[in-house]
Amino acid sequence: QVQLVESGGGLVQAGASLRLSCVASGRTFGSYHMGWFRQAPGKEREFVAAISQTGGTIYYADSVKGRFTISRENAKNTLYLQMNSLKAEDTAVYYCAANVGLVFYTTSGGMDYWGKGTLVTVSS
Repeated sequence: QVQLVESGGGLVQAGASLRLSCVASGRTFGSYHMGWFRQAPGKEREFVAAISQTGGTIYYADSVKGRFTISRENAKNTLYLQMNSLKAEDTAVYYCAANVGLVFYTTSGGMDYWGKGTLVTVSS
């Protein structure tokens, strides 16, 4: 069982930055592929970014490419999402997710464990 706890959300103005963190339980964080997803009010959950076990492979949704950066510190069991140049359309609950299998997924259906989410609100 993997527990994921997100933090770092909040209310910011458009153009501002935020850094989200996700701390994972367990001793094998370095063996998990990790991802960030988000769900805006009235919309389906969507992929934001994903990072492989060692950080060597990274994917971003087109909507955040160039503005968001995903990273991880395996020694601290922590996943990050640096979000710059935030827009009103980035407003959503952001979820951290772990894939403990061998295949590196970027879809929500491929993730095995989820955090409870942290709310990011960007005012225009």
